[in-house]
Amino acid sequence: MKKVAIIMGSDSDLPVVTPAVKQLKELGIETEVRVMSAHRTPKEAQAFAESAISNNFGVIIAAAGMAAHLGGVLAASTTLPVIGIPCSAKVLDGMDAMLATIMMPPGIPVAAVGVNAAKNAALLAAEILAVGDDELMKKLQNMRSEMAAAVIEKDRAIQEKLKEI
Repeated sequence: MKKVAIIMGSDSDLPVVTPAVKQLKELGIETEVRVMSAHRTPKEAQAFAESAISNNFGVIIAAAGMAAHLGGVLAASTTLPVIGIPCSAKVLDGMDAMLATIMMPPGIPVAAVGVNAAKNAALLAAEILAVGDDELMKKLQNMRSEMAAAVIEKDRAIQEKLKEI
């Protein structure tokens, strides 16, 4: 199975990406987590992206705040899917990072999830990998079934409570 890389623009992004790491581990997907800056270590970020295919990665997740150019820098150096996680910052609550992540020029796409939505980034990465992996696809289908069952149970419980009102 292909691996997923999670690249953070700063070590301060670790609390944001932790749910992605946990979700990928739960699905049995090997994950490598690194810190690389689009602005402070651009050569290292480019080298990582350029070698990602030969290093058996299937998807790259890029978490960055503020200017949030990391996803674009990585995407410019690989044809692997890149998923951006815009990270919230003190000034604009992550809207700056969201815009920087999604406003890519034609030809260099970066998918994006919501601000700090690392679990969704992990699930999107898993869905991409599952296109060629029946076992992983079954895990994702089971997860969706479990989520649906939980909502149905919550609805049943609410209906019972409403009878008492």
